[in-house]
Amino acid sequence: MPLKPIGGRRILTFAADHEYNQGMKTDVTSWIKNRRSIRRYRSEQIPLEAIETLLTAATYAPSAHNRQPWRFAVITSLATKHKLATAMGQKLRADLEADHVPETVIALDVNRSHERIVNAPLLMLLCLTMADMDTYTDPQRQHHEWVMAVQSTAMAAQNLLLTAHTLGLGACWMCAPLFCPDVVCHVLDLPADWQPQGLLTIGYPAEVKQKTRHPLATRVLYR
Repeated sequence: MPLKPIGGRRILTFAADHEYNQGMKTDVTSWIKNRRSIRRYRSEQIPLEAIETLLTAATYAPSAHNRQPWRFAVITSLATKHKLATAMGQKLRADLEADHVPETVIALDVNRSHERIVNAPLLMLLCLTMADMDTYTDPQRQHHEWVMAVQSTAMAAQNLLLTAHTLGLGACWMCAPLFCPDVVCHVLDLPADWQPQGLLTIGYPAEVKQKTRHPLATRVLYR
């Protein structure tokens, strides 16, 4: 990859090599189009080097005010996975029972969630913190600031998911922590300002997925 010294540092420069640019464009487009949400994984563990590559890629996402509000909890311990899955399952069951969902459906949902969590070789919990974000006296602008932190964290997650794909890993986003943030924070003993946003299950794929996309004309307006 071409490097250009600037101010004593060496930074990436993409304009210097047209052939490289074209190849890079093809690769990135392919990665984006071919990435799929993978929920079943082989049992082998993911090397620490790969985990750090994923985390580093995530931190290069754009963020509001460049405050980088994302935080990550990396979970590899089977005991912790079981503890987290069990606690989240209990909350899921309570919610579904309150909705008067049939027991057979509840059991299936709880078991499916538990298996997805404990069978993933690697879990990454994505959180945000408002510690470095701007503060406002009126609720509306403060809410907008929080949404900006949510958006920033989601962009970090997309970087992580795409990088996992390039490393031959499969991954899937679980939104379940949004429904039980207090449970997740308690089980993982997270700092008080960490707000759980999503749980990524990651591993070497044990399935192949294909998905279609709606035509652009059904999703885009030109003005």
